[in-house]
Amino acid sequence: MNPNSLQNDRAAGVLVAVAAGDALGAGYEFDAPLPDGTRVTMKGDGPFGFEPGEWTDDTSMAVPIAKALLEQGSSPAALDAVVQAWTSWARDAKDVGAQTKAVISAASRTAEADRRAVTAQDFAEAAADFHSRSGRSAGNGSLMRTAPLALTYLHRNPAELMTAAGELSALTHFEADAGEACGLWCVAIREAVLTGNLDLRAGLVLLDPDRSNLWRQRIDAAENSRPRNFVPNGWVVEALQGAWSAITSTGAEFAGPQHLRAALEEAVRGGNDTDTVAAIAGSLLGAAYGFSAVPFEWRRNLHGWPGLRTRDLMVLGVELAAGRGRQDGIWPRTGHQDYSSWSRTGVLVQHPDDDGVWLGGVGALGRTEELGIDAVVSLCRLGTEDVTGIAPENQATFWLVDSASPESNAAAAYVLREAAAAVELFRTEGRTVLLHCVRAESRTPTVAALYGARVAGGSALDAMDRVLEALPRANPNPAFRQVLAGQGGDAGASPA
Repeated sequence: MNPNSLQNDRAAGVLVAVAAGDALGAGYEFDAPLPDGTRVTMKGDGPFGFEPGEWTDDTSMAVPIAKALLEQGSSPAALDAVVQAWTSWARDAKDVGAQTKAVISAASRTAEADRRAVTAQDFAEAAADFHSRSGRSAGNGSLMRTAPLALTYLHRNPAELMTAAGELSALTHFEADAGEACGLWCVAIREAVLTGNLDLRAGLVLLDPDRSNLWRQRIDAAENSRPRNFVPNGWVVEALQGAWSAITSTGAEFAGPQHLRAALEEAVRGGNDTDTVAAIAGSLLGAAYGFSAVPFEWRRNLHGWPGLRTRDLMVLGVELAAGRGRQDGIWPRTGHQDYSSWSRTGVLVQHPDDDGVWLGGVGALGRTEELGIDAVVSLCRLGTEDVTGIAPENQATFWLVDSASPESNAAAAYVLREAAAAVELFRTEGRTVLLHCVRAESRTPTVAALYGARVAGGSALDAMDRVLEALPRANPNPAFRQVLAGQGGDAGASPA
């Protein structure tokens, strides 16, 4: 598949929003529901002592799925690689769900007795045995991790996705409720990436009539409730209902990036298994609204096992959606993005309203050490090694195509304002900032003007006049000029 610009952004948003919801909820796990209006932050800690911005088992279990699917496709070998990675992770993990832990332990004992590596078959048999002994096995632990699978089925029949989701769920969760929940959610993610629509009913036609009717009733109930009404949300059905109710209960008041934020905060305010419900909701919200909708303040310190950060999750999402496997040497995995054919990439001037902010082209990245720059706000594609000497948390990346077409950018006005807020945030921390795109002609001056209005007062159009004196070649495209005129239709930026 060759995703268009918006689909690419939405695919990149799936895993990033999973992790954002996961880390957001980590500090509130097992708490009672929060009062309406309570501010939800990436505070970390919680019962397992996670760092601020650190994801939990939800994302940690999703990452091996993404990696295996990327490297081995939908194959038995991929499932073996997944369970082997889970087994390794569980040895030192801060938290492993009780049912998942029991299955991993039983499967590992079987493999160790035979002196061989653990397999997917070992896991499936251990999961079935767990169910036969306990009489139930529909915890939320398979739904929380299943999102990467949907990205590999964008160009395939959704019925195949439903089947594959059930098989993936059954590695640890034997019960039908778990497998069907994973299937319905994956089909909804697929639909959202392809179209931008949020439709949890899209997969109902793929179930038997009786099961379809049951799930329709469950979805209806979610749409008439709030996350706090679904307890215990450790059960997969109530976890799904809690996530969907967070999305639908906020959808009438908020749209686009603001909806993503409001829904994830609502999921966390629902209490109890907050990280998992928010991670599940995040996967579908990220699929609908994209990487660009995830607030920078959440993306900035996002990290977790096995030593990954936001960009790593973005890379996995983009490559899974493309369906060509791991692509070393090609964006987004390339070390250096080649702009050698572009002219005037070395432009570099100081912001007219703040000499602690430099405005430049991509070539200015080579001068960060010389100028004492310790934070970078990038508005164009970069390779993994294009920014050196700057801590990852001080590198802010925003996806913007220099185009006036609404099909080119997801929530352009929101992203432009988020970028300006990121510049301001770094400056309040005392950092010297490089704000750049490729040639500093459209994206950079637009964000510079928005930032100028924030720090110097007056309108963004007045600030643009000052920016044009420093960057006389600047010529923002018409869509960006509308944002400067206050006519952009997207929700405002996150508070810095």
